[in-house]
Amino acid sequence: MRTTELVVGLVQINNGYTGQYYLPYSVAMLEAYARKNLSRPDRYRFLVPIYRREPVADAVAKLLGADIVGFSIYVWNEQLSLAIARELKRQKPEVLVVFGGPQVPDNPERFMEENPFIDIACHGEGERVFCALLERWEDKEHIPAISYRYNGQLVRNPRLPRVENLNEFPSPYLDGVLDPLMRENPNGKWNAIWETNRGCPFSCTFCDWGSAVNATKVRKWEEERLFREIDWFAEHKVDFIFGADANFGIFERDIGIAERLADSRRRTGFPRAFSVSSTKNATERSFAAQKILSDAGLNTGVTVSMQSMDVGTLVAIKRDNIQLEGPKGFKELQRKFTLAGIQTSTDLVLGLPGETYESFVRGVSDLIANGQHNRILFFNLTVLPNAEMGDPEYQKKYGMETVETRIITIHGNLHDKEDEVAELQQLVVATSTMPREDWVRVRALSWMTAFLHFDKVLQIPLVVIHEMTGIDYRTLIELFSEGCFGSEEEFPTLSKIRKFFIKKAEEIQGGAEEFCRAPQWLDLWWPTDEYMLIELATSGNRLAFYEEAERALSVFLMERGMGSCCGVLREAVYLNERMFKMPFQNENRRVELSHNLWEFYYTAICGKPIPLEERETVVTVDCTTERWDSWDGWCRFAVWYASHPGAFFFGITPDKKQIAGHW
Repeated sequence: MRTTELVVGLVQINNGYTGQYYLPYSVAMLEAYARKNLSRPDRYRFLVPIYRREPVADAVAKLLGADIVGFSIYVWNEQLSLAIARELKRQKPEVLVVFGGPQVPDNPERFMEENPFIDIACHGEGERVFCALLERWEDKEHIPAISYRYNGQLVRNPRLPRVENLNEFPSPYLDGVLDPLMRENPNGKWNAIWETNRGCPFSCTFCDWGSAVNATKVRKWEEERLFREIDWFAEHKVDFIFGADANFGIFERDIGIAERLADSRRRTGFPRAFSVSSTKNATERSFAAQKILSDAGLNTGVTVSMQSMDVGTLVAIKRDNIQLEGPKGFKELQRKFTLAGIQTSTDLVLGLPGETYESFVRGVSDLIANGQHNRILFFNLTVLPNAEMGDPEYQKKYGMETVETRIITIHGNLHDKEDEVAELQQLVVATSTMPREDWVRVRALSWMTAFLHFDKVLQIPLVVIHEMTGIDYRTLIELFSEGCFGSEEEFPTLSKIRKFFIKKAEEIQGGAEEFCRAPQWLDLWWPTDEYMLIELATSGNRLAFYEEAERALSVFLMERGMGSCCGVLREAVYLNERMFKMPFQNENRRVELSHNLWEFYYTAICGKPIPLEERETVVTVDCTTERWDSWDGWCRFAVWYASHPGAFFFGITPDKKQIAGHW
């Protein structure tokens, strides 16, 4: 057995965002537990962890002094971690390379075969496994929950039962484990990952949350520790906390945790934001906790994760125990947030097993009709190795077709990864119920929905028509996404937008990136709908778009015997165009209307609709409080920063009376 000092390197690579980086919580948990439980902790020296993306050569140089190096991998850092480990092993063959984290497959045969430089793969909760590995690294047979090679064969040791009492895990924040890293980076701006509990009672087939901790029962850390950690975040001026709970709000005590965070924000100014995945069924508690956070300015919007609105799809992905209807369902939760003036976004996933074009589009329409006017986030389905969906038999059952694509950070700089190893993901681009051509239609409709409704390019007319006529949002959006407006010669601008969305969807099916490359606009990767919004504005075709959209909608209404609505439609299109934020504005805009159109629209999206009345109304659009004298400034502040809160409209004063609301 080795008697000299053992040097340990740890690697948990995270992406930076606007100069801020996540503290490497996962490997810090490993170190904190090891320091507490090793029989001779003085024999071990831990290097400062590698926590951010950097060139392979630089990372390897920092690790060459280590005897053991542990890598924590997930989809956003797997390839770079493998590249670092490969080169490290080449330069120092005797180093013990250990991999753990959610991206290490539970069935690791292929993973270990493809990566012969990995000595040990760890499975499940890592704290006890890594501690045992440090203690007995030369005696692999007695280290639980690992896979390794012996005489040319892969050996898999039995996994450990889960830890029932989480309080045996010390806090890496409170125990000083992260202090050397923060001292080494005195000007660093830090975000934190934070668990108040661990585990998930749901078994969604696309998710590997439960497999990562081997638990469907949710276990809790004691409140006193959590409150001390909140104080630590404030003391160290941590701006943003990512809540790693699968279901924040599932316990009654979560309301008290939200209150403690809100109190810290009021007293110290920190944290500035707290992002969580809300519990799926406990409507009242979830609403109460999010209301506390919202009132304290700790969230920029609440995410209501639906994934699908189709009952059959929810059964296929084992999410059918999450309620949609009823007093405790997601629809009621959405309504409560809308009435309280709390901005929300809703997650939908494209390409889930059992989903069809019809069911997906119907779900989008229902979500908007139920009050989601701020943002639906349309995610492409990604297959993770330890999710049930990663099983080849599951994929075969549902006819899932995947394509490997590069992972691109939304609004990421074009040159951030040019000299780095590209990260990869497996996107689902077709299923037996959503064949390739339907996936393209769904993807194009999703971008069209985001562009017209959630980027607010045409939201006012869509809401007004829906409220006046009862025509569903699906029909209105399909008018544009399916090309029902007419020929390309009659509607060149609408046709160009539609064709662009279809072409981009087809490119993704062929393995292209999910976002649009735009060196001319801040040198960023833009979401496809925002890219088209910028293209429309900067090309000078914006007014042509509004003229064509009004004409298409007017013909649509007249064909259904609703020509009497065309006058109101014309004013709604005009009001939308006047309110939309644009650069180079020096004067406020006076808009004269023949109906109470602004109030009619505004109260409808707030869930408190009033009747449409024919009476002369004047509204003043405030175009001077927010001003941009360059396209770059407008792209950054009026498109990028406005996208999540949906702040695409200038402020407005109707009839000299200010109506509250963030636009």
